[in-house]
Amino acid sequence: MKKLLTFAVLLALVSVSFAEEDDSSKEIRNTSVVESGTYQVTAKKVDPEEKEIYVTMEDGKVLELYFSDATKLTQGGKDVAFDVLKKGQKLEVQVERGGAKLKPLAVTILD
Repeated sequence: MKKLLTFAVLLALVSVSFAEEDDSSKEIRNTSVVESGTYQVTAKKVDPEEKEIYVTMEDGKVLELYFSDATKLTQGGKDVAFDVLKKGQKLEVQVERGGAKLKPLAVTILD
C-alpha cells in the first residue's frame, strides 16, 4: 500500500511539472484581460514573428499584447523598432480593452 501511495504522489508531481508554462512555447495560456489604462509590467516573452509580447504585472497577471502599426514603441523618448524589446525589460504599457482583447496603444521601455 505504501508503494502504491508513493507512486501516486510521484505521478502527481510529474504531472504538475509538465503542466507548468514553458516560455519557449509559442503561446502562453491563462492570460488576463485588464481594464483600459497604463500599467508598469515586465516583459515575459517577446515573439518577433507574431509581433506580440507577453508581460507580467506586479500582481502576477500575464497580459498578451499584439502590436499593430498604430502601436507606439519608445525608449528614452525616441521611437524604436520592435526588435529592441527583450525578455526581462521593465515596460510601461498603455492598453485599451476591447472585449476579451487588449490593444496596446503605447509601450515605453523603461530600462
